Amino acid sequence: MKIAALLLPVALSVPAPEQGERLPVHIGGRAVAEGKALRFGWPGTYFEGRFRGTDVTVAFDTRTDFYRVLIDGKVFQTLTKPERTELRVKGLKPGVHTVRLEKLTESQSGGGIFLGFFTSGTPMGAPALRNQIEFIGDSHSVGYGNTSPTRDCKSQQVHDTTDTSAAFGPVLAKRLGADYRVIAYSGYGIVRNYAGKFPGENLPYLYARAIPGEAGAAAPDKGWRPGVIVINLGTNDFSTPVHAGEAWADDAALRADYRVKYIAFVRARQAAQPGARVLLMGAENFYADVAAVAAATGATPVKVPALEMTGCNWHPSLKDHRVMADLLAATLRTPKR
Repeated sequence: MKIAALLLPVALSVPAPEQGERLPVHIGGRAVAEGKALRFGWPGTYFEGRFRGTDVTVAFDTRTDFYRVLIDGKVFQTLTKPERTELRVKGLKPGVHTVRLEKLTESQSGGGIFLGFFTSGTPMGAPALRNQIEFIGDSHSVGYGNTSPTRDCKSQQVHDTTDTSAAFGPVLAKRLGADYRVIAYSGYGIVRNYAGKFPGENLPYLYARAIPGEAGAAAPDKGWRPGVIVINLGTNDFSTPVHAGEAWADDAALRADYRVKYIAFVRARQAAQPGARVLLMGAENFYADVAAVAAATGATPVKVPALEMTGCNWHPSLKDHRVMADLLAATLRTPKR
């Protein structure tokens, strides 16, 4: 049976539509409830619902982000126009279906608004997976410019060619049949951001936030108990030389501070999720520091090999992300020492 889709732009003052029965929703990531709507901003956030019937409506405000809608695990449509939208999917084969909306691009400020899934059929319990993985990192975890055909990118091109769902974290999680969260922010590090920008504001500083560009902390979530936490931080700490006026006299002082603060950050994650196995990724230029942090915390160090880096501005390509997913999968198959 042919599937039809109808896109309806909706004025921002109009409340969430009630196109039939509202579906219970499984949230992959952090979100803030405002009435029946959910605001969100971290990369890779997704929403899933399940229903019995032949139609479903996906209602959301794209703001500046790109989104993908999947029906029964297959890509149905990618939406790139910034507007408040109802995507109506009709003509599905009678039976039980799943619907998924996933965020592709990074929003360092603002974010999106999810208004709900609706059907004229019968809502069913939201799908949820037993296993959970958390990915904490920078632009490499975001999937910065990973679909770009060129390394030379302006800021808009970076935005448009970023697909977090194809970054190593979501790729690995989907292989393992796990729910995931990506708490990552391009340009940020453990103690130092790219080129020393925004001193004192780093990834550990942002980690607790519900939405990256807002100061509010995420509400406690007793349902989030990841069995694995993967952290990939250090690229920005060491990608440029320390310059005059920064908090560190030289590279040695920076590395010492990185190790101390990273150990504290890992221990905080272990205290919050005591059952999780922690993997720490590091490239050649800072792997010794990562290995030292792993030794001090009982985490597992993972050395990232040289990558082709043909994404935007010398970032990992889709192939590179698959390589990193393979590496992590192999590591997880090895018992923890």
